[in-house]
Amino acid sequence: MGAVSTVRSMNDVRKAAMRELPERETRGFSESASGGMRGQSESLAQIGGVLFNQQVSTRYWHLAVSAPTAAAACAPGQFFYLRCGDDGEPLLRRPMSVYQIHRERGELHFLYAVKGVGTTRLAQLRTGDSLDMVGPLGHGFTLHPDWRGVLLVARGVGLATLGPVAAAANRMGIRVTAVLSAQTERDVLSESYMRSCGACTLVVTDDAGTSGVAAMRELVANILASEPIDALFTCGSQRLTALLQEMAAERGLPGQAALEEPMGCGLGVCYCCVRPFARKEGIEQLRVCRDGPVFPLAEVITR
Repeated sequence: MGAVSTVRSMNDVRKAAMRELPERETRGFSESASGGMRGQSESLAQIGGVLFNQQVSTRYWHLAVSAPTAAAACAPGQFFYLRCGDDGEPLLRRPMSVYQIHRERGELHFLYAVKGVGTTRLAQLRTGDSLDMVGPLGHGFTLHPDWRGVLLVARGVGLATLGPVAAAANRMGIRVTAVLSAQTERDVLSESYMRSCGACTLVVTDDAGTSGVAAMRELVANILASEPIDALFTCGSQRLTALLQEMAAERGLPGQAALEEPMGCGLGVCYCCVRPFARKEGIEQLRVCRDGPVFPLAEVITR
């Protein structure tokens, strides 16, 4: 009886999601002829072709997919809802932020850690396999063409989410400084990509004792004092988010944070990813998938 109820429930969610899919507004940014950014307004359900799916460290895998239409529509900070298996196991898709967007080649790249059933199944994909994807979804990051420089601070797999920001900022002539935090240097997989995008990178790790809050506060303070930083971006760590909130508020700087939250449908139908945010009107409960996953840094309530 429980199994039948679950199937009916998921069918209801799926039907509701498909009704809503064409109407969803997904706001991110893409480069316009003037160098500014404009919103995207189309969600996609399609099949991508796996180009490669490689284990790049003891913890992380790098998945590249050929998906020209999705790559053309995708903005930094948006995510895709990936089906992990063709046999219904696991039942739910997995949300995955985009690590690299190569519009000229029609490619999307994802960087992910193998943690459970879903990501274990993803790691079994091979070159030539098909990948069922829904996206791009959510609200992406915003870059302003008059900014001189931005500071990116992220940890772990959150580093992947900020990769497209570095690439887009570089194309807009905005200087990028990136502080990359991880357990060990082997886990800082996005450093070479960030550098290829023109970013100045600084690596801090648990092993070296340079990733603690006190050390990070001093490092970020030095960067803000010595470089023309107009905005802060972060993803992947509650303590880093809280630290950047404090430092941005002290200096009157804007900021944006991409949040990670367990999701059921990825479209805002199931309300599984609701969390509180501090807005001018008071505390508001918002869906990370539909109202985010990128939010103003000052609105994020850290846990």
